[in-house]
Amino acid sequence: MNKPVKFLILRFSSIGDIILTTPVVRCLKEQHPNAVVHYFTKEKFGFLLDHNPFVDKVWLLKKDTRQLLRELKKEQYDYIIDLHNNIRTLRIKLSLGTPSFSFAKLNYEKFLLTSFKINRMPDIHIVDRYLQTLHSFQVVNDNKGLDYFIPDKDIIQKEWLPITHRDGYVAYAIGGQHGTKKLPVNRMIELCRKINYPIVLLGGKEDFDAGKKITDSFEKELVYNACGQYNFNQSASILKQSLIVFTHDTGLMHVAAAFKKRTYSIWGNTLPAFGMYPYQTSFEVIENNNLRCRPCSKIGYKECPKKHFKCMTESSFDFSIKELPGNK
Repeated sequence: MNKPVKFLILRFSSIGDIILTTPVVRCLKEQHPNAVVHYFTKEKFGFLLDHNPFVDKVWLLKKDTRQLLRELKKEQYDYIIDLHNNIRTLRIKLSLGTPSFSFAKLNYEKFLLTSFKINRMPDIHIVDRYLQTLHSFQVVNDNKGLDYFIPDKDIIQKEWLPITHRDGYVAYAIGGQHGTKKLPVNRMIELCRKINYPIVLLGGKEDFDAGKKITDSFEKELVYNACGQYNFNQSASILKQSLIVFTHDTGLMHVAAAFKKRTYSIWGNTLPAFGMYPYQTSFEVIENNNLRCRPCSKIGYKECPKKHFKCMTESSFDFSIKELPGNK
């Protein structure tokens, strides 16, 4: 009987980034003989992995890491796969003294792009860059895309939605970790009018007020504000049952890709060129390419540093939707 080979995967945040690592977990588990896969992430993101059948154990990062490191040492891992590659993961790798393979973050290339608009980023999705960490183990991309597993208790039934949305709807993820990655509310309203089909707005509690302003702008019950009404898994279930998805550059964009949904992704101060666009699914990008100041950050800001926010206020909604009933 062959001895198990134990791997510890490190990725602490955030929702979208963790979802983007799921092909690494699946390919490693399915292709490496006797692989035992543990995943170490922040406590608030553990739910993303709890129901993943390719993860044997989830470790949660809490404030006191000393006791946790002692427990990790007892596991006697054979290898660490570092998909975060920061100071914290460096300390963990040094503490455990385990052979490791680390993801190349390309910070210099990102600096050139954000500061001088010189694009030296490789034309490769971040998922494929994550998978390069497994090259030494002869693990290759199985091209099955991203994974997202919804527990049965969080599957939304259609009768729980408004009657106006039970025969089909568009999901629109209006949230975003940073203000410069979200359309202003007036433009969200404009987008919803352009879609002109039953819409479910998805987001957290912090997005509820924006959602209410949108719904209040429509006389008919065209838009249902689900922001803050459901947990993340339930929002993923609503998204999975949608006809198509509109989304800012946020975690639900990658959930949509996991479910192979046709996606219209909306980009503000960041670029798809950073390699985090919808993976292995049909998608269309909505962005303003007529600005010298874009991208201004690899992540985002609370508000536009130039104060004009033209990347979102002047982006064009010139797309046509052919996937909805009645549209051709």
